[in-house]
Amino acid sequence: MKVNEPMKVVLFCGGYGMRMRGGSDDIVPKPMQLVGPRPLLWHVMRYYAHYGHKEFVLCLGYGAEHIKNFFLTYQESASNDFVIRNGAVELLGSDISDWSITFVDTGVESAIGERLRRVREHLDGDEHFLANYADVLTDAPLDTMIERFHASGAAASMMVVPPQSSFHCVDISPTGEVKDIVPVAQMPLWENGGYFVLSQEIFDLLPPGGDLVADACGALAGQGRLFGYQHMGFWKPADTFKERAELDDAYRNGTRPWMVWDRG
Repeated sequence: MKVNEPMKVVLFCGGYGMRMRGGSDDIVPKPMQLVGPRPLLWHVMRYYAHYGHKEFVLCLGYGAEHIKNFFLTYQESASNDFVIRNGAVELLGSDISDWSITFVDTGVESAIGERLRRVREHLDGDEHFLANYADVLTDAPLDTMIERFHASGAAASMMVVPPQSSFHCVDISPTGEVKDIVPVAQMPLWENGGYFVLSQEIFDLLPPGGDLVADACGALAGQGRLFGYQHMGFWKPADTFKERAELDDAYRNGTRPWMVWDRG
């Protein structure tokens, strides 16, 4: 397979997203929370489409109807310039006209690994494919990420990023004497960034109801066959209201490093 050949993109967008919801009355799923005029899911998909990967498989669950309706009633004019001439709208650009999107119900309660198992048939046996949690934005160079994965000879790759926590780690003796205080961000640690390049081999390591990271990636790591792409640039999750609000504020202020498709 050529490094720059388009791959299918599996997006996990069926979880409850409890940390994002404002209560039982808030039924909008996390991937549909807005950053600017468009939901998180759209930003993630535009990122992949920018690099030529425009075939998407959406793993639906909680709030599936919101995601389906968004695309069934998609309004290009919300993010593209247009002209109204003689009463007709003429778009000057398009977001999704050349995308292919497969919508699959993978269960409300399913773990990530089980969601992936349930869409395997929609990958058409492709040797490699991409996967994402659909709630994390980045400016990572996807072409480079894929290239280094292939060069590594690994069976799977995950993007890893420095710890994002603002907390401090404390080195303390058994008697209670504090030896050192170090910000978590300065620790020699990396965390899962949520951007994956996977091979079909991943399915051999996914038990029914299993987890992609804990089960499959964990097994590959034990075999020395999991590659970690280290990204030091922009990366921000939207797990909570605060994080989503920060992304929305950044968008409205014009600070949009994840929007690689908008660069001149």
